[in-house]
Amino acid sequence: MINHTVKVHPSKANLKKPDQLAWKLAAMSADDVPVSCEVEEMVINRIIDNAAVAVASLNRTPVINARAQALAHRRANQGAFIFGLGREANVHAEWAAWANCTAVRELDYHDTFLAADYSHPADSIPAVLAVAQQLGKSGPDVLRGIVAAYQVHVSLVKAICLHEHKIDHVAHLCPAQTAGVCALLGLDIDTTYQAIQHALHVSISTRQSRKGEISSWKAYAPAHTAKLAIEAVDRAMRGEKSPSPIYEGEDSFIAWILGGPHAEYSVPLPEKGQEKRAILETYTKEHSAEYQSQALIDLAFRMGEKIADFEQIKTILIETSHHTHYVIGTGCNDPQKFDPKSTRETLDHSIMYIFAVALQDGSWHHETSYTPERAQRTDTVELWQKISTVETDKWTRLYHDKNPDKKAFGGRVIITMMDGSVIEDKIERANAHPAGDRPFARENYLGKFDTLTDGIISLEERNRFIDLVEKLSSLNHDQLCDLNVVVPDGYLVHSELKGIFE
Repeated sequence: MINHTVKVHPSKANLKKPDQLAWKLAAMSADDVPVSCEVEEMVINRIIDNAAVAVASLNRTPVINARAQALAHRRANQGAFIFGLGREANVHAEWAAWANCTAVRELDYHDTFLAADYSHPADSIPAVLAVAQQLGKSGPDVLRGIVAAYQVHVSLVKAICLHEHKIDHVAHLCPAQTAGVCALLGLDIDTTYQAIQHALHVSISTRQSRKGEISSWKAYAPAHTAKLAIEAVDRAMRGEKSPSPIYEGEDSFIAWILGGPHAEYSVPLPEKGQEKRAILETYTKEHSAEYQSQALIDLAFRMGEKIADFEQIKTILIETSHHTHYVIGTGCNDPQKFDPKSTRETLDHSIMYIFAVALQDGSWHHETSYTPERAQRTDTVELWQKISTVETDKWTRLYHDKNPDKKAFGGRVIITMMDGSVIEDKIERANAHPAGDRPFARENYLGKFDTLTDGIISLEERNRFIDLVEKLSSLNHDQLCDLNVVVPDGYLVHSELKGIFE
């Protein structure tokens, strides 16, 4: 890997293209190096993971509405396809990406990478797949595109903190989605460079989307950037230029939105000819909640077994990292995170709520753990209010450790009982983490898929999809168009509300 220094340069410096981060990202994306079996297997795992959480969310309101919007943009010629529907739902690629990204993101239950910033790298997969279906590409093309998207995303997240400046993490996602589409299509470096700059320029938004009462926009955010990414690539393919240098310019992203004119970032990228392996550093979720709660849910299960009467708990203190304390803990000072009537999106970003329910139930479910009845249960509300978080140097250092086998997102929990006795325990990583007690392997991804699609799809449809995705690198275009999970007729709910498009 080579670390590239990125900083602001005055316009008069006339920074050359090869010295710009967007160009370096483009060159890396366009470098068509072989993909190892290990990386290909993980790509397949993540396609299965995306499909699982998407199918489970098909009849949730944000997904219903995103699907309705997409279906209003049908395409006469070859287009792309929507989760749950067969080839009859032939729509424009950007709208298929819109519907499918929303379905993937809705339950907050797919993969993650945490470093200087946050990310959900699998949000790039629907955009790459949609363009591949529309433009006649094959399985090897999709594999190349997804691997490039992951590498760009992970490299940016390792180096550049957006949260510090209250910028939402999709500002790293959109360039990654764009790079993935460009790599899929085999575009040259200059075209990819222009598309990446366009994508970043239009995808910057604030973190208010994840503050206070969190709305359904959290599910739509990656879908929005997927549309922007596809449009950016289309425009660049037509020879149009974009704001440059988007990272280093006098009035650029870094100069006025991030660290300012004197800031420096060091972005790690593979050398020319080096395999793109970033996907192996990422991890999926065993539980449907914000990733920083994954290890603490596992810990709650373990600690709950030691408590006979939860009403005898006096206080619960969670010692954890800066990010966990300030984003999903009491450090954010959001009263909504203690409100039993908060949205699901808010509850899955409240470690106080999550730990209370996981402690009491000894289990976690993507639907029943969030129902109003569950959130408003009197004994849960009382326990929930007794929980607080605090940042400690140890857990913040572990969170930012450069070694992926040492990096940790857990915490230490101190439960003080009414009689003064104390129960303590700690956990560094979720069980499902690659360095955890039970790392997710193919059988776990398949188990998650079967759990989330049970009662929704037939066994025949399940086997058809799994058989197809496991042959990813040999799929032709016609087979790629069937790389989708189709639900039975009558299963999908349709919204009665209409918008501009219909």
